Amino acid sequence: MTSANVRVGLLGACGRMGNLLIRRILATEGMELSAAFDLVNIGKDIGEAIGVGPLGVPVSDSKDLAKVLKESRTDVLIDFTIAAATAVNAPAAAAAGVNLIIGTTGLSAEQKTGITKAVADNNVAAVISSNYSIGVGVFFKLIKQAAEYLGDDYDVEIIEAHHNQKKDAPSGTAQTAAEIISEAMGGKDIIYGREGICPRGKEICIHAVRGGDIVGDHTVMFIGNSERIEIRHQAHSREIFVGGAVMAAQWVVKQKKGVVYDMSDVLN
Repeated sequence: MTSANVRVGLLGACGRMGNLLIRRILATEGMELSAAFDLVNIGKDIGEAIGVGPLGVPVSDSKDLAKVLKESRTDVLIDFTIAAATAVNAPAAAAAGVNLIIGTTGLSAEQKTGITKAVADNNVAAVISSNYSIGVGVFFKLIKQAAEYLGDDYDVEIIEAHHNQKKDAPSGTAQTAAEIISEAMGGKDIIYGREGICPRGKEICIHAVRGGDIVGDHTVMFIGNSERIEIRHQAHSREIFVGGAVMAAQWVVKQKKGVVYDMSDVLN
């Protein structure tokens, strides 16, 4: 690191998550905001843009990402934007020697591979997670244990619900949950919704609900003959993701470089 404080850059700084992240960074001892990027308010002080007063950090265009990150001596960049943007910006930040916290969902396997390669090639560290909630970390552990105990005798269905502005489906959290259960049960196909004639096999099915202002609900159903077990996580506020992301930013700068971690590593 370049100073006593962890210097944090933020993509999507003027959005809802960006606003919450900045406020949390400002309130966290040992952290400071060093750079802010967005498509709007370029050149304006980010503190004035989000209503917290001048911070001395202008909003920059992501086209200038590498230059601004170097000049601001940023240690770690937090990205909760969209997959297409993250796939470009994350490698650019890594090439500038900046560690990464990525909460963007909907990344393809090819995009993830590109980011992982950039992290290794540029000897930085990264945390990539579909969900930064501490509670979801516990949720993942519980569903893994349940899957290991229950095995093939139980059918598995996953229902996730989010607000009507969420662009990708299913959620990254639901996809991660399905992958955890599939591995614990020895490998199962994952499908998405059902329509028409589709008799149930041993697959794991994910159902996506979109409506209103739901922050994020995830329910895993283990369904057997004569009984059903449900494990559920409900997010009441985006603050739970903000706290985890800031925790990860403090953590990642101290880790071995060239490695991509996930939130389970941070919590452990």
